[in-house]
Amino acid sequence: MLYKGLILGFVLVACVQISNAQTGVVEVQKDSLIGVLQQYRAENGINPTTARMVSLGSKVVDKKNAKRVKVRGFRVQIFSGSSRNEAYAVQSRFQNAYKDMGSYVTYNEPNYRVKVGDFRSRAEATNFMRVLRSQYSNVFVFTEDIWAYE
Repeated sequence: MLYKGLILGFVLVACVQISNAQTGVVEVQKDSLIGVLQQYRAENGINPTTARMVSLGSKVVDKKNAKRVKVRGFRVQIFSGSSRNEAYAVQSRFQNAYKDMGSYVTYNEPNYRVKVGDFRSRAEATNFMRVLRSQYSNVFVFTEDIWAYE
């Protein structure tokens, strides 16, 4: 019995010495394409590695002479549901109340969504969302491409 215990002990000590998982050197190998990918993402504003410019206020844009472009911004969702008729009814009701504000209906199976506004800052979208909360249920701010004048 003592002989079997000694053999088992030697086997366990040998296994511990062989595995020795807590010591060693970590070698990191970086693919050369990662740097190219990071540069591409920074140039196109996809999870940029460099800090973005912060706007100190919105400038007044002459809409007659300005160009309308797509930029990253914010919209407020006022409806989400499976009924197409209800989505367009909500959009119509909103357009009657806010004639100067854009509204957009999208369909992502199985739901129709009505989103309103073209806000450049989250603060503007959040302030407008607070106004709409008394009129609509489940109002949220989303980040997406918006139409803006430049």
